[in-house]
Amino acid sequence: MRGLRSRIFYGWVVVAVAALVILFGAGTRAAPGALLLGMEADTGWSRGDIALAGAAGLLLLGLGGPLSGLLIDRLGVRRLTGLALGLAASGMLLSAAVTQLWQLVLVFGIVTGLGAGLVASSLGPVIANRWFETRRGFVVGLMGASTSAGQLVFFPLLTAIAVAADWRLAVITLGVLLAVVAGPAILLLRERPADVGLRALGAAADLPPAPIHAEPGILRRAVRAPEFWLLAGTFFVCGATSNGVVGQHFIAHAVDHGFTAVAASGALALMGAFNFVGTIASGWLTDRFDPRRLLLVYYVFRGLSLLYLPAIHDTLDVVVFSVLFGLDYIATVPPTVMLVADTFGRRNVGVVYGWVFAAHMLGAAIAAWAAGVVRDGAGDYAVAFIAAGWMAIAAGVVALLIRRTTAPRLVPLPAD
Repeated sequence: MRGLRSRIFYGWVVVAVAALVILFGAGTRAAPGALLLGMEADTGWSRGDIALAGAAGLLLLGLGGPLSGLLIDRLGVRRLTGLALGLAASGMLLSAAVTQLWQLVLVFGIVTGLGAGLVASSLGPVIANRWFETRRGFVVGLMGASTSAGQLVFFPLLTAIAVAADWRLAVITLGVLLAVVAGPAILLLRERPADVGLRALGAAADLPPAPIHAEPGILRRAVRAPEFWLLAGTFFVCGATSNGVVGQHFIAHAVDHGFTAVAASGALALMGAFNFVGTIASGWLTDRFDPRRLLLVYYVFRGLSLLYLPAIHDTLDVVVFSVLFGLDYIATVPPTVMLVADTFGRRNVGVVYGWVFAAHMLGAAIAAWAAGVVRDGAGDYAVAFIAAGWMAIAAGVVALLIRRTTAPRLVPLPAD
């Protein structure tokens, strides 16, 4: 390991390991959408009922964000990552044995969602802000691209296993993979550059290392700032219009329009490929341009894509949508993280962004459940997708109201 450290900045090793963890964790997000039809056929439960389990997973994935911001300060990155992967793997493996809907909600939704949530939101921003003085936007973009790569891998993989064999075999496969990836995470992750005798990349040699623990009372102060609610509100819409309606229901929507489940999962893989490119590009752009204007472009672009989705009827339409939507599926993450860091301080990113991410997944959970109910009642998803499209456009306009700063703007706590 010493030779490796001497050749490259060890922060890039930490980034690579974290990206691998996030990639496999993204499989838990892909699972509800990839396995929805297989579960429906096997169990006889309605699409809305099964979507409730997926929604529970998205909600717990979001609530894992604030919890991870708290636990990172207490357990450290390495131990928290091991705990998270253990929970996610256990939830997936136990899902193979469920016979009742409440069991599916508990293990497939709550246990797996919580485990994935402990690393989904805070791991990337915390590593970017602890290990990098420069290239932070690029690093966050890489982490987002890892989520895209997970989508690229797991949507078609899980769908293919479910179609060829059984959805239960698919969740066992994912559970085993999550357990395996815990090994390199525990061995190679480090808390901060000082642990390996380094400074953050780009940090001035005459400056002391930045503190890594969040300021006491940061959340109470953050919620008094309007920027927090603007960031949380726009990210709520982000979750509703990405993981909620598309991640959970795109395959089922495509099957309603005559496509096979395997073909639809391939379209999601194509979406993931373009999302990989779009998210890395977004990280690069975030280091150079106003994040608020980037959010305007991303949300409007996404909204127009969703308004187009109900009209999809042939392969060319699917390809066009997959490319357009894929380019900014998670591209909103780097500018949102940058705005959180600029407004509330880099040492507080884990805590504050954890709650912003919770709003994201709350939006995803509500939209995932609501779209399932719309489909059960109306027979198609058109109303759900059109509503999501206009929500995304509105979020882009609201993002311009966020006041950008280069130092924390926090309302002081009242004296005790």
